[in-house]
Order: sequence, then C-alpha cells, then structure tokens
Amino acid sequence: MRSTRKYLAPAFIAAAAIALVGCAPTTAAGGGSDADAEGSPVAIGMITSQTGPLAAYAEAYTAGFEAGLDYATDGTGEVDGRPLDITWEDDQGNPDTAVAKAKDLIGQGTQILAGTVVSGIATTLAEQAAQNKVLYISGPAAADAITGVNDYTFRSGRQTYQDVATAGTFIGDPAGKKVVVFAQDNAFGQGNLAAVQAVLGSAGATVDGVLVAEDATEFTPFAQQLIAAQPDLVFVAWAGASSGAMWTALSQQGVFDAAPVVTGLGDVATYNAYGDASGDISFLNHYFGGAAGTDVEAAMIEHLEAAGAEPDLFSADGFVAAQMIVQAVREGGDSVDGMVDALEGWTFDSVKGELTVRAEDHALLQPMFQVKLVQDGADWVPELVDTVDAETVAPPVAG
Repeated sequence: MRSTRKYLAPAFIAAAAIALVGCAPTTAAGGGSDADAEGSPVAIGMITSQTGPLAAYAEAYTAGFEAGLDYATDGTGEVDGRPLDITWEDDQGNPDTAVAKAKDLIGQGTQILAGTVVSGIATTLAEQAAQNKVLYISGPAAADAITGVNDYTFRSGRQTYQDVATAGTFIGDPAGKKVVVFAQDNAFGQGNLAAVQAVLGSAGATVDGVLVAEDATEFTPFAQQLIAAQPDLVFVAWAGASSGAMWTALSQQGVFDAAPVVTGLGDVATYNAYGDASGDISFLNHYFGGAAGTDVEAAMIEHLEAAGAEPDLFSADGFVAAQMIVQAVREGGDSVDGMVDALEGWTFDSVKGELTVRAEDHALLQPMFQVKLVQDGADWVPELVDTVDAETVAPPVAG
C-alpha cells in the first residue's frame, strides 16, 4: 500500500505524503543494521487483553499464536537461525495502557508489534506504528477502519464488512430485498445498523432497524414489529443478560417462520446460550473448530489439544499472526519497509484455507462460514452449512 506503488490512487499518495513523527527507535526502521547478523534475536511485542472483559478472546488468540509459531517455524521458534524473542504485554482492554506498552517496546528497539482484540486499541496502535515506522499486525479487532489506515498496519483476522457480507449470503443477491436489524439502542446496536446499511444497503437492499432500549425486559412487542415489517432477512446484534429472553420471544412469536434470522456465532462459551431458538438461527461465522477441514487446521488443533486448549473463535487469528510475522522476518530481515513488502500481496495457506493480504490496503481476504447449531447430547455444537469464498465477501478497497 506504500506510496511508491504505481497502482495507488491519488488519495493514497496524498495520505502517504503526510509527515510521520514520533519516538522512533535508534535504528531507522526502513533500513538494515548490524542487528540482522545471523543468529541475532528478533524482538516481537505481543499486546493483547490478558485481563479485562475480553480476556477469553485473547486467550484463544494467544493459544492460536503459539500453535502458528510452532507450525511456521517447524517447531524451532526461529527464522533462518534467528530466535524470535517474544514479549507478551497486557493491554487490560485500555487504549492508554496499550499505547504505553507499545512505546516502551518500541523504545527498546522492537520493530514488530501484534495483537489486541479491541478495535479502539487497534486503531491507537496503528497510529503508533505509523509514527514510529514499525510493523503492526492487528488481531481479532474487527473495525473496518483498521484496513487501509496506514502503510505499516496489517490484520490477522476478519473485519466487520466480511461479517455483514456473510450475513447477506443467506438471501443471495441483496438487491431489492428488505433487511431489518434487530438490536439494542446503544453504540453497539447502532454501529451494527450502520454497518448493515453500508454493506447490504449499498448492494441494493432496503435496511431498517428495530432498536430496543437496553433496559427492556419484555420483547414480544418488538418481535411482532419484526413480523409486521415483512423482512427477507432479520439481522440480530445483541449482547448481555437479556439475550435469552430476547431469543425466546422471537421463537414464541414466530419470527423464525417469517424470515431467516441471522446473527454471528461467538466463542465456544456461547453455544448453549440461545435456548429454544438454537436450532432455528442462521449463523454467520468467522471460525469454529473443524469448520475448514484443512491440513493446516488439523495441525493447529493437534497443537492446541496437546497444550490442553481447544479451537475457538479467534484461534485462527493468532495462528495467522504468527505466519505473517515469520513471513515478514524471513523476507524482510530487519528492514520494516522490507517486511511490509513481504506481506503486501502475499497469498498463503492457513487454518481457514487460502488467504491473501491485499496489497492496496492490507485487507485480509479469507473465506467465511454459514453455520447452524445441532444438538450433541445435552449440548449444542456448530455444524458447517456452507463455506463462503473470500471473493464473495471481500470488502471494497479502502481509501
């Protein structure tokens, strides 16, 4: 995505012309140094939420990273004889904490940062990457704004556009269809409504919203509103303690008979959270254990199980981050510009199948999944319905 590339639009060139300032490491990031001597360690800073409300997501990411590092280095933890010296830091779910940790790592000469499950943290770390000219590979953070934000920022997971576009595949061509977003009337719900309007609305769908107060406890009237709207698709974005009552109301009022009801399938801990509606919901999904059926996925699962872990929603994101770091070091050496070049346009086999780092804006093009829940004894478990190819859900080029 760098401004020297001929394919860049003028807007990208203008953006790249803005001066980048900050506390740069002693060695210029764009050039080599004595540090790339054979056998010298490569310092890598991993910043993610080891504590805080999203710690479970970070745990899956971290386990996936360890599996990916083992896979990409053939169990050595080294790249061309150079040990990868990895430091883990806890961002505590706080952008200020993350920035402080990043500045400290950069001040010690670290040229590669990765991690975070929080979009607000990822955007602040992206700023640090640009100011200090270090490589940053965002983790599970889904905000579309991370894609194309600057020359030095990449991502190892999916983005919101890919989630919403996957939801749209349940009705085929969205043109002329009516989509109703059912969500809480808060920043999360409003953000999801805006995303569906941007993605499916731009594809020709009519998008309306039924937004519910956060403190609501009776959902029957809202379920009836959904039916009265005569939608072709209901997109549900919901979080919190009222989820069970909400799903029960939709089931009891017959919403599932009126239209496909789509939501995102979360981590393993949520599989039993949908009550009587479990078997009726259509799930868009980034990843669940066994979704892809690839050899790389099998290697990841084997490593996770040997470590006492299980594959989860963001395991693949950590695995991909490790693959990207190894590629950057192998092909870029100690030149951050070289690392960026090594990642731009790179196509590789990973957990979910073939992935591509789009050169123009660093979007990670990847397949997504349609999923349903099925009963396995007393539990509900995911079952693959269909794999949505990467091109179908590829976001437009940022910029």
